[in-house]
Amino acid sequence: MAERTTIARPYAEAAFEAAREKGDLARFGAELALAQTIAADPGMAEALASPKLDAAAKSSLFLSIAGERFGGEMRNFVRILIEGERIGVLSEIRALYEARKDDAEGVARATIETAMPIAPAQLAELTTALERRFRKRIEVTVADNPALVGGARITVGDTVIDGSVRGKLAAMAQALSD
Repeated sequence: MAERTTIARPYAEAAFEAAREKGDLARFGAELALAQTIAADPGMAEALASPKLDAAAKSSLFLSIAGERFGGEMRNFVRILIEGERIGVLSEIRALYEARKDDAEGVARATIETAMPIAPAQLAELTTALERRFRKRIEVTVADNPALVGGARITVGDTVIDGSVRGKLAAMAQALSD
């Protein structure tokens, strides 16, 4: 995994810098998402791995599926990835690009897992509290996780705030065993 990320990093950085210079981070991010979807298709993955097709044929096939949904920069980017045999790390490129984009825009992504559905007012209050704590705009994804028993577990980047009943029980068990 680390090796794939190491390979992907220079491509993600180059994509980010090019998109930032054009002032179009969102569009390029959306095009990267589409490219990742196309590359993940089993038929496309098989064609990209085929030794019977040269890089030009692979690029042509890939870009024909995207049609007019790719701008010139993305079309060139895909060609470079295919010619360099790096299209396989497209998901890592996209993840690194999105992380860099979020950082530049002052955004943090949070996942809130709850044992039961959370009311919109509670979600808004929680989001506001997270924005104050992290000093960033927070984009929230909510997931139901009945295994938590009650409460919530919040993940923002590599920070985990575990206010779940299951987490409190685990902490209590750990304290008793020490």
